[in-house]
Amino acid sequence: MVKTFPDMSFEKAAQARGYRLIAGVDEVGRGPLAGPVTAAAVILDPARVPEGLADSKQLSEKRRNALYDEIFAVATVSIAHASVEEIDQINILRASHLAMERAVAGLALAPDHILIDGNMIPRGLAVSAEAIVKGDARSLSIAAASIVAKVCRDRLMVDLAQQHPGYGWENNAGYPSPAHKEALRNLGVTPHHRRSFKPVHNILYQE
Repeated sequence: MVKTFPDMSFEKAAQARGYRLIAGVDEVGRGPLAGPVTAAAVILDPARVPEGLADSKQLSEKRRNALYDEIFAVATVSIAHASVEEIDQINILRASHLAMERAVAGLALAPDHILIDGNMIPRGLAVSAEAIVKGDARSLSIAAASIVAKVCRDRLMVDLAQQHPGYGWENNAGYPSPAHKEALRNLGVTPHHRRSFKPVHNILYQE
């Protein structure tokens, strides 16, 4: 498989169509059994793009943390969440879109155009947008957003792990690892678990 590296081609194409400020948006945390879903929106300065931006999943934790600081130093960044309660009320897809909408709304500069990772545009966006499948591996702005969202959410789960030890959130970030599922059975459900997710639901409503 050829490894592709993100570039500014989507951003440049949008600028050629007359858009000036372009934000990349990505979310992390659709799959976990616990914790919020987190989204980031990033407007890069084309003259000061941090070196080595890539899909956050392909970077080491150390590299992600270094890039997180670099991105904040040179770009316009906003982070937002949708809570466990919101995930359970409106479903994970809608909640992840809500987090994206909030991240865009929180930007200090209002973007003219948004590049979104995935195949759907959140319906609450009032600005021009395009969805890019595997965008975090293709667009530098989306790659930056993926790094910011992942580092922020991972740190949040480390904090929650200290309040609720035993589930391994500091290592699994709330994803359904065997150790996490085992802890769910032995320790029960915390307020940070998503009750609409099957493994949690099944434990709560066992016959």
